[in-house]
Order: sequence, then C-alpha cells, then structure tokens
Amino acid sequence: MGMMLPLLFGLVVAFCVALYVIADGFDLGIGILFLLAPSDADRDLMMNSVAPVWDGNETWLVFGGTLLIGAFPFAYGTILPALYLPLVLMLFGLIFRGVAFEYRFRATHARRAWDWAFCGGSVLATFMQGVALGAYIDGIPVQNRGLVAEFSPWGGFSTATGLGLLAGYALLGATWLVFKTTGTTQTFGRRAARLSLLLSLFFLLVISVWTPLTHPAVAERWFSAPRIFYLWLPPAANLFAAFGIWHKLKQGRELAPFLLSIALFLLALLGLGISLWPYAIPYSVTLWQAAASTATLEFLGVGVAVILPITLLYLGYAYWVFRGKASSGPGYGH
Repeated sequence: MGMMLPLLFGLVVAFCVALYVIADGFDLGIGILFLLAPSDADRDLMMNSVAPVWDGNETWLVFGGTLLIGAFPFAYGTILPALYLPLVLMLFGLIFRGVAFEYRFRATHARRAWDWAFCGGSVLATFMQGVALGAYIDGIPVQNRGLVAEFSPWGGFSTATGLGLLAGYALLGATWLVFKTTGTTQTFGRRAARLSLLLSLFFLLVISVWTPLTHPAVAERWFSAPRIFYLWLPPAANLFAAFGIWHKLKQGRELAPFLLSIALFLLALLGLGISLWPYAIPYSVTLWQAAASTATLEFLGVGVAVILPITLLYLGYAYWVFRGKASSGPGYGH
C-alpha cells in the first residue's frame, strides 16, 4: 500500500490539473478573445456566459496546489522556487481579470479600461502558465536534493508552450461561445475556433517534435519497441479530435466542438503524462522519491475522499443550474 499511495496521489493531482485546464481554460479563453469581439454587446454576452462558474473553476488550482504541498512536499519546495517569477506573474494576471470581472458591468467612463484589464489579465495568466509548463517539461535540474542555481524558466521552448497554451485556451473559449451563445457572438466564436484550432495544432506539433529532440529519454519512451506499436494511439486520437472539431463547426453543431476541444486537451495531457512518467520533477525525482511519508498520505487520503466528491457534486450542480444559452444585458443574468 505504501508504494501505491504516491501513485494514487499523483493521479489525483493530475486529475485536478486536468480539470483546472479544462474549466478555467475556457473562461481564460473568453478573456483572450475579449477585445476581438465585434461589439460591446457581444462582450457583455461573452462575460455573462462564464459569470456564474468562472470563480468556481479556479477551485481546482487551489485543490491541486494544496495536494502537491501535502503529498509531494519536496516537489512543491523545488518546483515553486524554480518557477517563482512566471507563477507570480500568473497570479497578477488572475487578479487583474478577477477585478475586471467585478468592475466592468458597474463602470461607466472606465468601461473600456476594464475591457483591457480583463483581456490583458487573461493573456498574462495563460502565457505564464504556459511558460511554467514549458520550463517544467524541459526539466528542473536537482542536485543533492536541491535546485541547481543556474536554472532559468525562460527560453525558446517555454515561450512556445506559452503561445501554444494561448491558442489552446482561445480554442476552448471560442467553442464555449459556440455552445453557450447565439447570434453574432456565436458567429464570432465559430470564426475564432477555426483559427485557434489551426494555431493549437501548429504549436502542439512544434512541442511534440521539440521535446523528444532535446530529451533522449522522452524519445526512447515514444519510439523504442514495443512501445512505438501502441503509443501512436494518443497522437492519432488527437488528430481525429481536431478533424472532428473542424467538421462539426462546418456542420453548424454547437456542443460537439466544445466536447471535442476538451478531448483534444485531455489527449495532449495524456501524451504529456506518458512523456514524463514516472517523474514528479523531470527528469531527476520520481513520484516515490518526492512523496511524503505513508502516514501523511493516509491522513490526506481521508480528507481527499470526503472533499473531492463534494466539490465535484457542487460544481456539477452549478453547471446544471446555469445550463442553456447565456442571456445578454448588463449584469450576471442568465
């Protein structure tokens, strides 16, 4: 059981990260696209479409971060200092968009300034998440159980992942608009979805090629026999999902493009998990080396078993209550 607990907690942390990427991804995507909307009325509708759920979406960021502290304290203590600057800038972006969310509908003369704050905060938060992800994938060198001082999160690869995440979140936001809105806002969402899909695929290809070229261990994981005969399935499914998004948009479907965009992200995260397994800190510290004691994990497991289902039920109920198309007008009404 002691060997299984770090694996189980690693899966729970990955589950929280995946839910955060999907849930907060589409409302950050709304912010990325915000200034490109055709009119102020469209921006009102875009904001109304995520108003009831956007703050609940960030629950998974807190949940996952808290689990990382408790279950993998060494990983947390190493990753946070290594990625301190991009993560702090990400938090500033989230603060800007959160304040803009509350102030925009009540502003008169400064309304356009809050539009910029909402969009700028969303872009900053997303790009910094991508930079942090890229630096993490690129590997955080650890020596004598401490961070090597020469490490820097800034570079070409982390910039590519930052831009790729901007495109990916824009895709989620655009397909959410197709699903939740009508009229000119939905038409705008369809146009934005096509462009953001192409950009997402481009950056996904760049990152997928760049990673094994610079990390032989990742290349061996994907291309050595017998793995090469079955690990082609996730990339193939990704291409199938991308084709499905384009085809469903062309057909005029509303829900299917959003669900397929979620599938695209989940498959990309699956590919990332395959590349990085079994490391908590790539490519030096495994899940078992980074994990807390068995007693600590058992204690945390009781709390997770209680809190996780309650959180899922509550947020699921919130989405059910606010199902259907978003309505226009000032305020947070549906």
